[in-house]
Amino acid sequence: MMPGTLRLPWMLVRMGVLVVRGLITLRRFSMRTPAQQQDAIQEWSRRLLHLCRAQLEVLGEPHKAPCLLAVNHVSWLDIVALNAAHPTRFVAKADINRWILIGTLARGAGTLFIERERPRDAMRVMHAMAQALHSGELISVFPEGTTSDGSEILPMHANLFQAAISSKATVQPVLLRYLDARTGRYSRAPAYVGDETLLGTLWRMACGGPLRIKIQYLPAVSGDDRRALASAVRATLQAALGPQDDAEGEVLGSEPAPTPLQSSPSSP
Repeated sequence: MMPGTLRLPWMLVRMGVLVVRGLITLRRFSMRTPAQQQDAIQEWSRRLLHLCRAQLEVLGEPHKAPCLLAVNHVSWLDIVALNAAHPTRFVAKADINRWILIGTLARGAGTLFIERERPRDAMRVMHAMAQALHSGELISVFPEGTTSDGSEILPMHANLFQAAISSKATVQPVLLRYLDARTGRYSRAPAYVGDETLLGTLWRMACGGPLRIKIQYLPAVSGDDRRALASAVRATLQAALGPQDDAEGEVLGSEPAPTPLQSSPSSP
């Protein structure tokens, strides 16, 4: 079995090649139909999950558009996993737009970036979301507004649900779980919380065992009050997540190291 100290550089080299290929594909993106663009995003995402030694398990399917998918947020890998299952447009924090190369890929995939500290920017993004939903698109958001370690569902920011109310779109909760592929137990390896770094999560993923990323599309919720919608989505996600005991909360297969990194989803 290859140790993490050898696996990590190999993962980074292969991921770098994949990112470059993605950038080359983006240069011809405008020449493709929307369906071809979605296929390309899905294929690229599945390849990245494969490089991260992650399997993908999908339960259910997205509601028919227009629909706002409300997803719990654990890792930078969330968008990759969701696009590998079913590509959609995302609302993401503006920091990602400034990431070298990754920001370019996110922009090319139609991501809407939001500066959460600026109320005016939130209004701009709400308007763009409502327009996209009116046009019959699927939009994915992370209404917790930050990442957790995956063991709980954090309070939701109600403002993000206003776009769904204004456009009369369906709201569908989506639960993301990261599990150890060998044991089926909760894995914290991909978690990107607080001051943790991208490299730190990759290190944990390289040192640990393969991952299984479980995506569960849950029954839609409805309402005409954004706070009630936020509460309903959180309750639905928490019920599907269930209790996480101490044993499941350990970081499986981790090793101490300097600036860590992580592993990702399933093969195509």
